Amino acid sequence: MKPVDKNIINSCKKRDRRAQQRLYKQCYGFLIGVCRRYYKNYEDAESVLNQAFLKILTQLDKYNDGVPFSLWIRRITINTIFDEYRKNKKYKQIQLDNLIDPSMGSARRMSYNEADQQFDAEELLSMLDVLPEVSRKVFCLFAIDGYSHKEISEMMDIKNGTSKWHVNYARTKLKGMIEQKKILVNAS
Repeated sequence: MKPVDKNIINSCKKRDRRAQQRLYKQCYGFLIGVCRRYYKNYEDAESVLNQAFLKILTQLDKYNDGVPFSLWIRRITINTIFDEYRKNKKYKQIQLDNLIDPSMGSARRMSYNEADQQFDAEELLSMLDVLPEVSRKVFCLFAIDGYSHKEISEMMDIKNGTSKWHVNYARTKLKGMIEQKKILVNAS
């Protein structure tokens, strides 16, 4: 995302609607990318983006110039995503700690260097869409957005071990999908 002009931010603080619209247009691509990682449905992703943007506009007075604006709005957007997740939770998530196989050990890091070059963002999103909702959200928070298991467990009201299980599960599934994709590409 290109840096946002401070004049636009200052105009937004004064509730200038045109400046707010310019800011929205400038941030839209970046923020929809963040939201899309957590929602299969594009309309749901756009809805939560709009809620996040409203929070961004109402909290601009709290913005500290020492922090990159893109990081600040990303944080607000992710917090909004998980506020919605908790608000719309219809039933208590099943704790999976009992199902974790201790022989699996800690989640190992995989190297995607070769596969990473062959896949574009849309392919990754379609692979993430195949994952169960909770596993997808935990994986995105950990592997893409850089949250720790402790932060994830607090955000999602799950145990650290459950967060680690979801990351390992998602990695295993994604690795299988990448291997399948390689086989199909090599066969053609």
